[in-house]
Amino acid sequence: LSLFLGLLFLSGFFHMKNKNYTISKSYKELLIPSMPCHAKTNVMFLKTHKTASSTLLNIMFRFTERYNLTVALPANQLFHLGYPKTFLASFVEGFQTIGQNYNIMCNHLRFNLSEVQKVMAPNTFYFSILRNPIPLMESSYIYYKDYVPAFKISKDVNEYMASPMKFYNQEDSKKNIYARNIMWFDFGYDNNAEANKSYVQAVLKEIEQNFHLILIADYFDESMVLLKHMLCWDLDDVIYFKLNSRSQDTVQTLTPESEERIKAWCSLDWKLYLHFNQTFWRRIEETIGFEELEKEVNHLRMRQKELMGTCISDQEAVGKEQIKDKALLPFQSGAANILGYNLRQDLDNRTLRTCQKMAMPELQYMSYLYAVQHPHKKKKQLGLPLSWTSFQE
Repeated sequence: LSLFLGLLFLSGFFHMKNKNYTISKSYKELLIPSMPCHAKTNVMFLKTHKTASSTLLNIMFRFTERYNLTVALPANQLFHLGYPKTFLASFVEGFQTIGQNYNIMCNHLRFNLSEVQKVMAPNTFYFSILRNPIPLMESSYIYYKDYVPAFKISKDVNEYMASPMKFYNQEDSKKNIYARNIMWFDFGYDNNAEANKSYVQAVLKEIEQNFHLILIADYFDESMVLLKHMLCWDLDDVIYFKLNSRSQDTVQTLTPESEERIKAWCSLDWKLYLHFNQTFWRRIEETIGFEELEKEVNHLRMRQKELMGTCISDQEAVGKEQIKDKALLPFQSGAANILGYNLRQDLDNRTLRTCQKMAMPELQYMSYLYAVQHPHKKKKQLGLPLSWTSFQE
């Protein structure tokens, strides 16, 4: 009930803030799918950083397998689609021969619409996800601590935010992209641009034209329900186990001063987030309604709990040292302890396969799909354990 009342309050707040907001005609056409509802199978997900996007990637990969679809994967030994370079179609494995016949695109890339359109069909559904820049900054700081010069030379996130320009070298901006307006950068824009009103409005308008839907990571279950409706997918298509999350003992507490400074330091991301947080709740109101949303969120959580009980021993994620099957060990980064899962030992083969896919870390799943889709190419060299190699085969 508290969630429902909270959503009503947010809706009312956003109505007051933006009475003139209207959904464009193309959005209205997408809101009410024609009956009967057919699952959309041409989908482009712009995977942003530290926004629960690894969990969403797993959802996309499982959907790819369910419908025997073709996914645009990084070429050769690349793990990303050219990131942080601006995306080019040539970064996709097999683009020269497969052309525009990919169904799914969801690996990390820096968005470039004209090049993405060379890979994806004209009727592709485009969506992405954003997160509140305040927790996003703290998460980025821990995860990229060893790689980003601005983070490396500061003691902790609060010291960094006390005077970011002391640590942030704009000339080194490609290495420091995670330290300022990372979501703005992922969408293909200059993360060091001045946040003047006309520029920001032009970018927000362009993103609205390019993307059919922007989800909000801070309301992940609500986002999955909305995504299910927009894509005509089943509930099990959007059920998930939380992936690439970290242990609580690696979370640094932001001071109130740091939180305010993040809004100013990452003002482009802050404006991006506020705008699409608003459109997100409006979309829910127009497509599902808050009462139905609450029912479906509860249903999703019940189903998720059921699957956790079926698949996962102890029914929770564990730290990297506790993961018994090293084939399910997620990539570890920075000062974070990235959690993973131990599967129950009493599973039949079919259930085991389902559970493995739901718990599978991003790099392993990508490597597996690459081997299936491009059997004559050299496998991705991820330094994965032998048990994983045999599972692929």
